[in-house]
Order: sequence, then C-alpha cells, then structure tokens
Amino acid sequence: MRPDYKIHFYQQHACIRFEAMANICEVLVDKLEPALLEQVAALAYHQAMRVDHKFSRYRNDNICYEINNARGEVVNIDEEVFRLLSFADQCYQKSDGLFDISSGILRRAWPLDNQQTKVPSKQQIAALLQLVGWDKVKFDNKTIQIPAGMEIDLGAIAKEYAVGLVAHACSMLAPNASVLVNFGGDMQVSQPRKDGQAWQVSIENPHALSPQVELVEITQGALATSGEIHRSIEIDGKRYGHILNPKTGWPIEGAPVSISVYSKTCIHAGSLATIALLQGDNAENFLQQQGLQYKLIG
Repeated sequence: MRPDYKIHFYQQHACIRFEAMANICEVLVDKLEPALLEQVAALAYHQAMRVDHKFSRYRNDNICYEINNARGEVVNIDEEVFRLLSFADQCYQKSDGLFDISSGILRRAWPLDNQQTKVPSKQQIAALLQLVGWDKVKFDNKTIQIPAGMEIDLGAIAKEYAVGLVAHACSMLAPNASVLVNFGGDMQVSQPRKDGQAWQVSIENPHALSPQVELVEITQGALATSGEIHRSIEIDGKRYGHILNPKTGWPIEGAPVSISVYSKTCIHAGSLATIALLQGDNAENFLQQQGLQYKLIG
C-alpha cells in the first residue's frame, strides 16, 4: 500500500504533499527522474511520520507517554531523545527559564477553546505551577526522571527537528537537487538551486483585511515562525494567546503577533522565534542580540 502522500508536478520542480504533526507538509524538490523522486517522497513521508509518532503528546504508545506516566520512576531513552532533551535544556538556559518543555500542563487552565468563558483562578494557576520547572528534571544520555505529576512536551521543537531531518535525508538521497521542506510554515532548504533562483515562500500577515501572505525568497538555510495568529481567545473583552509564561502561568503580553527568524537550521530558527516571543515587549531587543535576520509582524 502506497503511503498517504501526493506528488504534484510543475515545470522546474515537484511538490510532495502530506499531513503530519497536525500540519500540511510540503517538500519541494528540483526536477528529478521519476524513480528517484518517488524514493525522495517515500523517505520524506516516512521520516516525518516517524518523528510524529515518536514525539506526539496525543499518543499513548510512545516515549513521551511513557515518560509522562512513569510516576516519578526512571525511564530509559535512546540517543535521539537525548539529543532533543539536550536541545530543550539549552533553550531553557538561553531563555532564563522561559522556554520550558514542562509547561504544557498549564494548558489545563488555558484550553483556549470555545468552552473557556473565564480566566482561571489564582489558586488553579498556583497548583499547576507546582508541576512546572525543567530544573526539576533529571536526565542523561541513557535515562530521564521527572517528578510524579509533571509532564514534558517536545512539540515545541519536534516539528522543526523533523524539518531539518527530512531536508538532510532528502539531500543525501538526491545530492544534486535543492530541497525545500515546509511543515506548516517552518522550513529549511538543503542547498541553492542549480539555476540560481530562490524558492519563494509565504508568511501570513494577520493585519490584512482579508487573508493575505507576504512572499519572501530563500536560497539556503531555514525560516521558522512563532506567533499568536490563529490560536487565541477573547474573554471579557481581552484577548489571550496560547503561548504561556511558565513562571507566571499566564499568557505572555506585549509580544509581536508573529516573529519569523532566519537561521542555518529550522530547529534553531524555531527555538529563537519562540524564545523571542516569550520575551514579550523585549522581543526585538533579544533578536538583535542574536545577530540573525528576522521579521516582526504586529
């Protein structure tokens, strides 16, 4: 049975499209022989689905579920999990604790769905904050142990990790072709195109009167975006976004609506965009200190 992806052909490239990690995923690749293109498509699809299955918080048969339901016991991990945990630890340190993969439990107070009609109580927030704090987690290259009741969520980096993984794998299989991997607006390009043309990609502008995107060009490297464009709710006349401050338990305030960052890899660009957003009204100062190209909306 053929994997659930489709290949669309254009004059100078092909587009492989499928769904993974709750996003539309596209892999654009310079024109290839049909047999090689089919191999690239299958590889991209299977790698994306593997990462999705392994790190999704919505499954009950993967390592994240095992860690979160260990009730304080030690859990064995493999090298890939260790690498992602180590990267999450670096982000935690770089952000002074604002980027915290243990903060997902705060969503219990902030589901941000149509059922939420009031803000959570101070007591509810305080109780959940007792279960937040990456500094409470113990891990090494073989094991991890989190306190009973705590949870970790690698979703903040797993998608961007998958983008880079797929871009690298496809470039190894088709080393003479440029590959652009775009998972839900977070993307990475393997190498410049042969004809010297840039790939054109879009960034949504939430301030437009109607749905509108801005086209940007990318020849190599990665572009990732973090923001509150579609995930927010209004309660008593005030809008609350989905990105929560793990120190206060409340949605961040004063941040741009959207932050896009260019970097060498998607996981690096995505983490910096998220960390910048968590800085609130200090987002642009943080980005300027990183020395990377970026774009703010709002």
